[in-house]
Amino acid sequence: MAQDCDIGMIGLGVMGRNLALNMLDHGFRVAGYNREPAATRKLAEGEARGKPFVACDTIDDLARALTRPRRAMLMVPAGAPVDDVISRLAPLFEPGDILIDGGNSFFEDTERRIEQTGRSGLLFVGAGVSGGEEGARHGPSIMPGGRAEAWPHLQPILQGIAAKVGPRGDIPCCDWVGPGGAGHYVKMVHNGIEYGDMQLICEAYGLLHDGLGLEADELYDVFDEWNRGELDSYLIEITRDIFSVRDPETGAPLVDLVLDVAGQKGTGRWTSKLALDLGVPTTLITEAVFARALSAQKRERQQASEVLPGPTGALARFRREVDRDAFVERVRQALYASKICSYAQGFVQLAAASAERGWDLRPGDLAMLWRGGCIIRAAFLERIKNAFDREPKLVNLLLDSYFREAVESNQTAWREVVATAARIGIWIPAFAAALTYFDGYRSGRLPHNLLQAQRDYFGSHTYERIDRPGAIHTDWSSLSRKRD
Repeated sequence: MAQDCDIGMIGLGVMGRNLALNMLDHGFRVAGYNREPAATRKLAEGEARGKPFVACDTIDDLARALTRPRRAMLMVPAGAPVDDVISRLAPLFEPGDILIDGGNSFFEDTERRIEQTGRSGLLFVGAGVSGGEEGARHGPSIMPGGRAEAWPHLQPILQGIAAKVGPRGDIPCCDWVGPGGAGHYVKMVHNGIEYGDMQLICEAYGLLHDGLGLEADELYDVFDEWNRGELDSYLIEITRDIFSVRDPETGAPLVDLVLDVAGQKGTGRWTSKLALDLGVPTTLITEAVFARALSAQKRERQQASEVLPGPTGALARFRREVDRDAFVERVRQALYASKICSYAQGFVQLAAASAERGWDLRPGDLAMLWRGGCIIRAAFLERIKNAFDREPKLVNLLLDSYFREAVESNQTAWREVVATAARIGIWIPAFAAALTYFDGYRSGRLPHNLLQAQRDYFGSHTYERIDRPGAIHTDWSSLSRKRD
């Protein structure tokens, strides 16, 4: 077998197959292997016919088909399957050859694999890939990290197939992120922000559909208008499109027939868990994760709906009295303000992880990686890049002039929406989490002076005073007023 392929693709499922086709379209020669040989043959005899694609029956064949340094991309399920492929491929590779894990692997697994393969001189890269099937085929967002020596050998391929943005459409949504597990960590936070975005949009839908009573055709018009302004994004666009789809059997809006139980694959949970480890308040993403968990309790919710009453008559009064157009606009403003808080939290977590791990992440550049190809792509991301260009050491997006002014101009509507939802009994955990985060962050003094006093009272944990330095313990019990 001729050794002339630029890269090997291991795993030819939806993502691997489409990435391979993307590479072929850009002139790269690809060797493909799948554990089910039928998938490899189907690709070779179908969409890859006539293109420089080499179908490999074994991993040994794939290794022999590659030019040096060998480059192989793994698009297999995270966890044990990745380790299994590495164990089979590593003995066939030589020092300087490159392994790329393009799945949603946990970043600490990536760091373990970097160390493990490095003992044999191999260069391991953990590359987050976002954009789903369409992105993989026509231009994803790619976030590579790991052994930096691998980047010069991967840059032409990965930047070649990535989504392109900018005035001339020539800026790739792919660049080197950093060492260790940085690439997969950034992809994980991207997915966490995606959880938050999707939950916020669902809550806006709930307010307009369950609260205001808008039907699918009206919702299509609302989201179409929103997508023409500052909420312009892939998720708003596809939400608009969803409202136009009718069930071919009943003619009803198809979205109304979808079971309200959300799935998840774990990256949102990882984001929340690691935020707790870092001690950063990534509250909106965490609420989005909990919201999916609550959605999964379908049977319990149905039972509870029959016995737990909401605010009697409030929804009917609201619908009679509300100015519909004005409320739609307030929801739009609340969604934008909440979205700002969600991204602010995500970038705070990235900064904390970067400081702890020594990754030296560049937040403005990360925003550019997400501007095209990925699920959270949005015009909004340009604003984030501008914010970090203005102040490279910006500690929170809420402190940037643009975002500060945006929240200030939208917060009256935001508060009215959250208050209205509480009054009429509409569930909006992410909207509320965003607002409470904002109010907490802007508070120069929180009620935790009392919490510290409580801790010192029952556990002698000490506290600090505002008027002089040093840790202090007080015998609160002996000094407290005694009951008569």
